[in-house]
Amino acid sequence: MNRALIKSDILSEAKACLHLAIPLAAAQLAQAATNFFDTLMMGWLGTETLAAGALGAISFSTFLLITTGIISVVGALVAVAFGSGEIDRVSHLACQGLWLSTALSIPVMILLWYSGPILMLMGQEPSNVILAETYLRSIVWGFPAAMGFAVLKNVVSALNQPHSVTIITVSGVLLNVVGNYVLMFGKFGFPALGLAGIGWASTISFWVTFAAAVGFIFINHKLKSYQLFRPLLKFDAKLFRELVRTGWPIGILFTVETGLFAVTALLMGYLGTATLAAHQIALQTSVITFMVPVGISYATTIRVGQMIGRNDAEGARISGYVGIGIGVCFMSCTALIFWTIPDKIVAMYIDTNNLENLSVVKTAISLLGVAAMFQIFDGMQVIAAGALRGLKDTKVPMLIGFFSYWCVGLFSGYILGIQLHWGGVGLWLGLVLGLAFASITLTWRFTVVSMRIK
Repeated sequence: MNRALIKSDILSEAKACLHLAIPLAAAQLAQAATNFFDTLMMGWLGTETLAAGALGAISFSTFLLITTGIISVVGALVAVAFGSGEIDRVSHLACQGLWLSTALSIPVMILLWYSGPILMLMGQEPSNVILAETYLRSIVWGFPAAMGFAVLKNVVSALNQPHSVTIITVSGVLLNVVGNYVLMFGKFGFPALGLAGIGWASTISFWVTFAAAVGFIFINHKLKSYQLFRPLLKFDAKLFRELVRTGWPIGILFTVETGLFAVTALLMGYLGTATLAAHQIALQTSVITFMVPVGISYATTIRVGQMIGRNDAEGARISGYVGIGIGVCFMSCTALIFWTIPDKIVAMYIDTNNLENLSVVKTAISLLGVAAMFQIFDGMQVIAAGALRGLKDTKVPMLIGFFSYWCVGLFSGYILGIQLHWGGVGLWLGLVLGLAFASITLTWRFTVVSMRIK
């Protein structure tokens, strides 16, 4: 009977998790599609524009990733409040989340506006930096809206209304693509702004999606009772400090992981242009598949938080394990694809029949074979970290991430790839070891912390 009850609980939790995870994963894929289309359309303006645009896009997206990581804690705390029926706390968390997003946006906008000298110090080509500045100084005005939308996305998802996020995000992608075309080439009477036009199109898209999220909250009958914007003008220092205290380790964790891949890319460049190109093919493919476990991670954070709010410790443990299980199942499928048809994946990026690309093709196929190994570990670690966020456990996962990515992953990758001359495959095997250590340790940490809850 107990086994039947446990099986029933697991199936019930899987349905609840998928109800949140599917639209959130779709939203993450849509965001990845935005970067893809922006990069594709930058290429229409020429090679130099593509290089400069990529430089600007990487700068913008890195800051956005780190800061949205910090404010993702809003979703975790709202989920706990929702689970415990604290309606008034939900609205206060939402508004303090918007205050925090504004506070984070201001210094980031200043850094992006004056990023030119910083990029020059990093050894970038002056012509690329000048062109990248035109992009950054147009897209920077959309940063507060992107942050605000991230807050509202977390809030409405924690209140079990995730489907609206997907619809709004996909609509924003379509608007961004149309805006790119119109402002790049000066259609319908608009001036031809080139690369800056892509930045302005993104800014417009960010503000429209933010406005759409605000409008949805006002008109949705299930959300009206929360009066989410009622305490917007009231700054709650205590609650604000709680968000900062719980959220900053998440931002550091995101920074550490992003830094690992950035340094790996630099080492790939040290090994040669063909290796770097192959690395980009394998990495871009992995980023797309990774968006799904990121969505599952957000869903797991919410489900664990809701269970904690209901004082259901066993339910929180089941939520965490089910989320990890769903992620492992999905990433096992992508690993199989990477392993069995790497040549077809590579053919999506470059002409595999061109003999000049032979070195890139062979290396990319080898890297996709290694990527197949870390798919499962990558999914496990991000979802386990999400489950821990639901328990408001963020500082220890930050330390685990730092040790896993930099001490295990980067060190072993450097030894295998550079010292032992295994090349790009050795560097990627280092990523596998780092992600494997992180996934096992974070899952163990979730087990220990969740067992302490009575």
